[in-house]
Amino acid sequence: MEKEVIINNENDLKDKIYMIRGVQVMLDKDLAEIYGYSTKAFNQQVKNNIEKFDEEDLMFQLTEEETNNLRSNFLTANISVMSRSLPYAFTEQGVYMLMTVLKGELATKQSKALVRLFKKMKDYVIENQQVVSQRDFLRLSLQTSENTQNIIEFQKQLAEIDDKVETVVSNLGDMVRKSELSPIMLNLGKPEIPAGWLILNGQPVESDIAYQQIYTLANKTIYIVDNYISLKTLILFKNAKQNVAVTIFSDNTNNGLHKVEYDDFCKEFPGLKIDVKEAGKIFHDRYNILDYGTPDEKIYHCGASSKDGGRKVTTITLTDDTSVYSGLIAQLLKNKPLVLK
Repeated sequence: MEKEVIINNENDLKDKIYMIRGVQVMLDKDLAEIYGYSTKAFNQQVKNNIEKFDEEDLMFQLTEEETNNLRSNFLTANISVMSRSLPYAFTEQGVYMLMTVLKGELATKQSKALVRLFKKMKDYVIENQQVVSQRDFLRLSLQTSENTQNIIEFQKQLAEIDDKVETVVSNLGDMVRKSELSPIMLNLGKPEIPAGWLILNGQPVESDIAYQQIYTLANKTIYIVDNYISLKTLILFKNAKQNVAVTIFSDNTNNGLHKVEYDDFCKEFPGLKIDVKEAGKIFHDRYNILDYGTPDEKIYHCGASSKDGGRKVTTITLTDDTSVYSGLIAQLLKNKPLVLK
């Protein structure tokens, strides 16, 4: 047995974990050092109990190419080059199996330290898994939003083509009548927003376009009343006009939007001002309120949250008389800021 080598923290352990063949492994050289063996003596212990390591999900020997790649990485990281050409790699399950093979006071002590550190690392990943995945979702959603905006621009171009087609048809006189053309051809890509949107089941992209087109109508403010919000709620504001102030009134049911997501989005789009306030636990329906208190005021009643649009049949309807909501909106504006967790 050689001198005792103790792993004190997660960083010590992480430095000895590598990704090979799509799985995280530890090398025989490092494990031998941890357990106080020479690499040769360590591998002899494994060979003496080879029946416990005869599956690749426990242990496998690296190829020459894999070994050369590791050597290159070791040199880059100023770590000593391995003395042997084809080391053995142990998966996490293989490391646990080692704990049943290696005996002695030091082996027991080091095994306990490894188990605790493995658990601590796993706990950290599990606790932060949602945050990490949501950040990945932010990047994915931003790209999806860009694609959605391209669809809107394409629709506008189609609308211009439609106008030209209608002009040509008009000049043809009796040879061809507009009524003989397909209504789909005449209305393809019209950018105007109708009084009511019907979003059919299974069409989330069409739903995103609908919400984004509604938001582009606002000149000064956008107020959203929706208890069920998420990162996607923010993403859909991305193409609103510059200097339009957005306020979301929500009770954030189920904690769908987290503080870290909100902060990341604000950093990504510093020119877009989005405030979040409490809704007061009195709302069931959802509303989009554009340019409140101005001659351009519009209020849309939404059957579903924007984050869930397209999952089921949803209707978005333009309200004819906005005055009935004036008192309610004025009260909303007095509500406290929503504290995100």
